[in-house]
Amino acid sequence: MENAVHRDGTVGKALDVLDCVAAFDRPVRFSDILARSSFPKATVYRLLQTLTHQGMLAFDTDAQTYAPGLRLVRLAHTAWQRTSLAPVAERTLDALSHEVTETLHLAQLDGGQVLYVDKRNARVPVEMFAQAGKIGPAYCTGVGKAMLAFQDVETRERLIAQQSFHRYRPNTLTDAKTLHAELEAIRQRGHAFDNEEHEAGIFCVAIPILSGSGRVIGGLSVTSTPDRHDLDSLSKHLPALHAAAGQIAEDAQTWRFPEKQPASEKRVTPCQD
Repeated sequence: MENAVHRDGTVGKALDVLDCVAAFDRPVRFSDILARSSFPKATVYRLLQTLTHQGMLAFDTDAQTYAPGLRLVRLAHTAWQRTSLAPVAERTLDALSHEVTETLHLAQLDGGQVLYVDKRNARVPVEMFAQAGKIGPAYCTGVGKAMLAFQDVETRERLIAQQSFHRYRPNTLTDAKTLHAELEAIRQRGHAFDNEEHEAGIFCVAIPILSGSGRVIGGLSVTSTPDRHDLDSLSKHLPALHAAAGQIAEDAQTWRFPEKQPASEKRVTPCQD
């Protein structure tokens, strides 16, 4: 990652520092940021000053701490509305939640990781890691494996290479070869399982959300605990999951993920690359 940041120059370094501040989940002092950064003290200070002046960070002069700024919040809100599946899937998730009454997760891939973009709690909520806005590993979560399995070969290989395998639980997959085999099995049956691979007492059934051309645009899962379901009984919700995924894909077709953009709409603006 460090090499990639250096190749991207000052912008890459600034974003790295911004990520560092956000990762603390609390206001942080300069010394905290410096301890985690690979950049020299003067560089970190300069980047923090620039980010603060631009409103991407906020500096508390009394506590001498940095936190995400309001400009960043505005940008994040815009990105959430225009890029996340959450707004377009809201009504479908609500309807599915009433039918299933177990925990539902809507997710998208962020590089090689899972970004949870929305959630519906079970009738009796279950405490777990996955929450909207959180990032999780793709190789040991049901929704992550479902999205990995249905990528084209080149993309799938690239995403597998990005996995940082760690044994969270006895059932966790810990190498690319085993993951390859698991993903092929998922493609064959059409859905993925998380059999307590990431968290103890948490398992799920998950499917990809596919566009009309078969492109992965997200993932959907139903999650429960051993005292309420096993994988077989949880799998009974698969027809409802598939119906919901199809509806979300249909709604997204004219919103964020059009298969083809009309030639009249293909124009370059000053903000485009």
